Amino acid sequence: MSLVVLHESDDVAVATTAMPGGIPVAVRGADEVTLRGDLPAGHKVALRDLPAGALVRKYGQVIGRTLAEVRAGEHVHVHNLGMPENTAIRAAQNATGSAARLPADLRRTFHGYRRPDGQVATRNYIGVLTTVNCSATVARKVARLTEDLAEDVDGVDGVVALTHGTGCGMAAQGDGWDLLQRTLAGYARNPNIGGLVVIGLGCEVNTVTGLMADLGVADHVPVSSYTIQELGGTSSAVQRGVDLVRGMMDDLTGTARTEVDVAELVLGLQCGGSDGWSGLTANPALGVASDLLVAAGATSVLGETPEVYGAEHLLAARATSPAVADALLARIRWWEEYTRQQGTTLDANPSPGNKAGGITTILEKSLGAVAKAGHSPLAAVREYGEQIPRPGLVFMDTPGYDPVSVTGMVAGGANLICFTTGRGSVFGSRPVPTVKLATNAELAARMVGDVDLDCSPVVEQGVPLDEMGRRVYDLLLDVASGRRTASEELGLGGEEIVPWQLGAVL
Repeated sequence: MSLVVLHESDDVAVATTAMPGGIPVAVRGADEVTLRGDLPAGHKVALRDLPAGALVRKYGQVIGRTLAEVRAGEHVHVHNLGMPENTAIRAAQNATGSAARLPADLRRTFHGYRRPDGQVATRNYIGVLTTVNCSATVARKVARLTEDLAEDVDGVDGVVALTHGTGCGMAAQGDGWDLLQRTLAGYARNPNIGGLVVIGLGCEVNTVTGLMADLGVADHVPVSSYTIQELGGTSSAVQRGVDLVRGMMDDLTGTARTEVDVAELVLGLQCGGSDGWSGLTANPALGVASDLLVAAGATSVLGETPEVYGAEHLLAARATSPAVADALLARIRWWEEYTRQQGTTLDANPSPGNKAGGITTILEKSLGAVAKAGHSPLAAVREYGEQIPRPGLVFMDTPGYDPVSVTGMVAGGANLICFTTGRGSVFGSRPVPTVKLATNAELAARMVGDVDLDCSPVVEQGVPLDEMGRRVYDLLLDVASGRRTASEELGLGGEEIVPWQLGAVL
């Protein structure tokens, strides 16, 4: 049993395993400490006596302020640690982004689908896109009736219903409208979509004709559209969809993968169900892989703005220009005002599961979350669902809620997602494959069917982060080349398109 100190200035250490109280425990990087009570795995213990109101550091950064006097060896969590009132304590750092050194033996290619317009896909899906929630059931029936057929078609990876919960009584202008249009068009243009059927009801604000006029789908992608009302109802609409999808399968039969440069990858970085291990194992290992991809000319996308709150100064310090840093900080200010208007705060973000796993405040959660982005310079900031510029590390303004966040990244052009989890997640993201990394061994064993790689050996076996990052990197290239992920084997990802909804629903 041992405790880990993550930075020499830290006031707390993290338990690598559950530990009983009353025993002295060795601390990696500090003196021995005697526990004053039982300590769950992933949770924090004070290394020294801390007075009430003291700022507490982990990762070398402030994660909160003591609510009462805390003695050395005492469990530090929600009962005695809270958010500091003055956010100015998150002082700007002097750190700058740095490009990773590429090992000589690093893989620099994968096998993807090269589209006629030059884009590269990691999967070849036929999408059934809806204008409105009223046509969602028809779209899902079409996808269900044709999904099995895709298994027998060489070059087609599947059929996915791209549905959402709005589109009818809504304002035809403003933020809500723009977000929906940008998201739907982004999915239609994602390189992983090889064919598209668009289905409407027929009387919605978001009309088929209007949406089709703005989709901007590449010429090589077969696209058809219709409304349920014009076809005479559900049965006829389902049959029309099935017939159109079958025809597109014939068009796409024989689509072949070819060797392409790793620079064609656009990787979305996501974490969900985080725990105290997330910032120790899976997130920094993914950060290593992200740095390698960026250095090799690829693109990585970090999102979840509420979950970089408290660590935004670290990202801003790595911005390639003052304008990029200002754009990031502007989004943080927007979220502070947005949450105030909704009667809450950004510290409401850590979920009960996060807290059970050892995360106390949003500052602590964010410091672990940004580790997914490694150390690469921050090249650009984009709003939700906007097209992702390439190459480099990009920040996209998204909510922390996993389906909404990843929906924005896919709409922006991500062709691969990597998702870290400590509490357990059953997330998928068709038409873009999701690679899931476990932060701890207990989770990896308990939910083995949902996990693609266990990153716990970083702590449990002393595997260097660089080595684990290389394992993640190689796995990402394998999946981009066609290896099915755990979520794909389980058939997940058909319900996770959830556009961010702003504005009035009328």
